[in-house]
Amino acid sequence: MDALRRVLARKAADLIRSDPVEAARALEMGIVDRRWLDRPGEGPISTSTPVDIVERFLEMAVEQRPSRLASLGLNAVQLLATHGTTDANTPKLLTVVFTDLEGFTAFTDTHGDAAAVGLIEEHRRLARPVVRQWSGKILKTLGDGLLCTFPDAEAGVHAALELLETAPAPLRLRAGVHVGEAMVSAGDVMGHVVNVAARVTETAGGGQVVVSAEVAAQVGDVPALCFGKVKSRRLKGVSERVGICTVTEVAVPANDPRAPA
Repeated sequence: MDALRRVLARKAADLIRSDPVEAARALEMGIVDRRWLDRPGEGPISTSTPVDIVERFLEMAVEQRPSRLASLGLNAVQLLATHGTTDANTPKLLTVVFTDLEGFTAFTDTHGDAAAVGLIEEHRRLARPVVRQWSGKILKTLGDGLLCTFPDAEAGVHAALELLETAPAPLRLRAGVHVGEAMVSAGDVMGHVVNVAARVTETAGGGQVVVSAEVAAQVGDVPALCFGKVKSRRLKGVSERVGICTVTEVAVPANDPRAPA
């Protein structure tokens, strides 16, 4: 029976992937999970709730045509945005990803504010689908940076690596990833995990993703991800030393049983 399920899962995944545009929409809305599509038969088809799917659909719709917000009504959007959020006094385990654009200040100095604003808008337009496809949320936009949360470490790492490609030329994106408990409320996240993630980001260079040792341990052995050697560092504003390492994507041979279907 398990073998039959895996065969059917592979066929379903192949059918979804046969139309890249619709596959991207299904991933972005949360109808299917990215990891299931890459490795059908491993884990659930989707971990999104119906409310999650509706929220993502509305986000996408409003981004494509902002006038739709008026027809829906701001109160309805706010109600959906706060539906099911964790009580601010209850800690929640999540993965935090910070990003920023190396060279943004110099670019603004040279090209002016209008050009910088256009560059940031284009970056965010490309970044939002990537974050959604890995079941994440952009909680804050911080100048040229993003504060994102993800349900688990693997999703956060994959998203951070894909976000490198959303950097508008001539800038390069850098990202830091940490996992831990945080206080989550509507539209915000607070806690030590956020501070550490921000400091981990500062250790990265342009075009690089740096993760904490906790993230590397939680992800474990995953196809296409290669973690560097963990080094203990003192980070500004963090009392304890933090283990950090780089992470990169590597090609998985087609004959490797772990390779995506």
